[in-house]
Formats: sequence, structure tokens, C-alpha cells
Amino acid sequence: METVKFENGLILVMEKFFNIRSVSAGIYVKNGSLNESEEENGISHFIEHLLFKGTTSRSAKDIAVEMDRAGGQLNAYTTKEYTCYYAKVLDSYFENAFDVLADMYFNSKFDDNDIIREKSVIDEEIDMYEDTPDDLVHENLQNAVWRGTSLGRPVLGTHKTIAGFNSDSFKNYMKKHYRPDNTVISIAGNIDYDKTAEFVKKYFGGYQRKNDTALPENDNIYIPSFVTCKKEIEQQHICVAFKSVSQHSEDNYTMALLNTILGGSMSSVLFQRIREEMGLAYSIYSYNSIYANSGLFTVYAGFNRENLENVKNGILNELCGFAEKFNDETAVKDAKQQLINNFLLGLENTSTVMGSLGRTMLIKGRVNSREETVSKIENIDISAIKELAGRLFIKGIESISIVG
Repeated sequence: METVKFENGLILVMEKFFNIRSVSAGIYVKNGSLNESEEENGISHFIEHLLFKGTTSRSAKDIAVEMDRAGGQLNAYTTKEYTCYYAKVLDSYFENAFDVLADMYFNSKFDDNDIIREKSVIDEEIDMYEDTPDDLVHENLQNAVWRGTSLGRPVLGTHKTIAGFNSDSFKNYMKKHYRPDNTVISIAGNIDYDKTAEFVKKYFGGYQRKNDTALPENDNIYIPSFVTCKKEIEQQHICVAFKSVSQHSEDNYTMALLNTILGGSMSSVLFQRIREEMGLAYSIYSYNSIYANSGLFTVYAGFNRENLENVKNGILNELCGFAEKFNDETAVKDAKQQLINNFLLGLENTSTVMGSLGRTMLIKGRVNSREETVSKIENIDISAIKELAGRLFIKGIESISIVG
């Protein structure tokens, strides 16, 4: 791995692959719904859409044809904390693909007609999520536990906020938030470090957009919540959640192991207990959402509605009793092996490596080597896992979201 920091504050992080023909490149901007005011909610995601609608030198069709001709992938996504624009192509098309990404980033038109059309598209996207109960149950949970803060607002925004945006809204917001000092470029694949650094510098070395206004630090406080949404559907959907650790916590790897043991696979505690032994749910899994200064551990289950109380109580009993009851050293060993193997397998994919490098450098400011990562996982013992579970899973401070 190689890291270059340009004079303007922008960071380039690279990983060279041998005996492979692909290159993945991503532009990561530390800006998402977390950085928006209530009136701006959804603007980061809207900007992501508009960067594909044409530049001063390429139409939207030109961009699509150029990438299709290369047989490559070009896409983007927005999260609560950052936005990523990325491409994956053969090494021989890398410079063309990066030229397209840079052109979109710096020269998008924000045409009024495109904005009007895209408002309809995003309105449809919002409606699609609201019509999908196994997405809605997670969104409602986040809105409730982080209510009153930007973290609790939806990434897509609302119909009301989307309707209020115009070309000036997007340009002014980008001028404030799209800056070299909060941007990371991540590239992984068949590359030469020196040549790639010079090539990226040609596009981004002169990027001097500055703003004296410091970007706000968000202090998001977890609020235990119970939220329901009635839908005329056959299946019930539930999320049970507890406050978790942040990106910067020393317990990050311990939390990853705890999540793997509890609900990360078919051999996990919750899958075996709730689905296999009790037969209460068709689908059950857990995941951990980590942000710069907060986190949320969530268990999701989908089941027949007559099983609601049994599923809810079964999940809470497993979580809140875990620290006291769990003594399975073999399960810890297996979870470590699963995490390490998944991590190492991911290192064989240029897109996965590009994404990991970009996100981690953007949020944490440094990337652990693969040896450090493996060592940190291997050195966690069962007492650390139980201590963390006992600290997080306390009955009475859980949050529950139900759709059905």
C-alpha cells in the first residue's frame, strides 16, 4: 500500500495488484446526510445523481457510452457520512475512466431540466423504500434512535426537501462541502505507484477549493425508542437495537467478533436459537453500524405476525443474557477464522480493497496493514467479548422498530 498527501490536503491511497488486469478507482468525499441541515436533507444524495447527468464536455449518454465501450462499471452511492464515485475497468482503460470521474466531479452542469426530471426519480426512490417493509423497518429505527439530529434523517431526504432544491442549492452546497481537505482518492489494481500518483496529481493537484468555515462535528445521542408502522402485509418485520461503538473505538474488532457470533452467519447464536431451534423466523441476522462518534448494533427478523412477542423476547433474552451465559471457546475460534478468512478473501478483489482503503482513510485517517488487522482479531479473547456484550446489552435501553 502507498499513500500520498498533496499540498492541498487531498489524500491518495493505492494498492498494487500483481497478475490481474482490473483497476478500481474511487473518489471519497467526507460528506453525507450527517452534514446536512434539516432544510438540506437529501441534497448530498441528489448531487450524487446529478453528477451523472452530463458535464460541460460530455452528455449523460456520452458518459454511459464511454464506460460501456470499456466494458467497465461506473457508479456512486451516498451514506450518512460520505459519498463515493467509483469506476472499475481493465488497466488499459484506467486513464479514460479516471478522466470521466474527474470530469463529472469538477464540471457537472446542474442543468435545470435535469434537476426537474431527477426530482421525480428521487421521489420514486423514496416511495420505493417506503413500500419495502424490510427496508422501512431499519430506516424507522435510525430515525427514532437518533431523532433530532442529522444522523436520524434519511439519506434520500423527503418529498418536501427534494422539492425545494435548485441549481444554486447544489452549487453552493458543493462549494462548502466538496473540498480537497475532506477528499480521499482510492485506487487498487494493476498500477504503478509513481505513474498513478502523477496522473492523479494532474487532475487533483491544483484543486484549491477552500472554505474557512470548519465542518461541524456532530454529537449524536442515542435515545432508546419504540416505533411501529402499520402495513397490510402478511409478514412482520422487527429490528431490536442497542447503542454500539464508534469508528474510533478500541473495541471495534471485538464488536465485529461479537456480531459474527451473535448473528453473522447460519451457525450464529441467534440463527440457531430463533430459527433452527424455536422455528420462529424465516430470516434473522445482526449487523453493526459504526459512525465517527457513535454506533448501533441491530438484529433484524422477519416472521409470521403471531410470533411477534416470542421473537422479540427471544432476541432480547439472547442478547441480554449473552455476557453471563456464553462460554463457547470453539465458537470464538470459529468466528475469528470466519472474520479473518472473509477479510483475506476480500483482498483478492480490487473493488473491495479500493472501498476499504477509501472509507478507512477518510474516516480514521490511517489504514491498518493486513498483518495488523489479523493480529488484532486473533488477540481478542472470550472475556473481552463478554465484557463488551455486558456493557452494551442492558435490558431497558434497547430500541425496537416494527413494521407489519
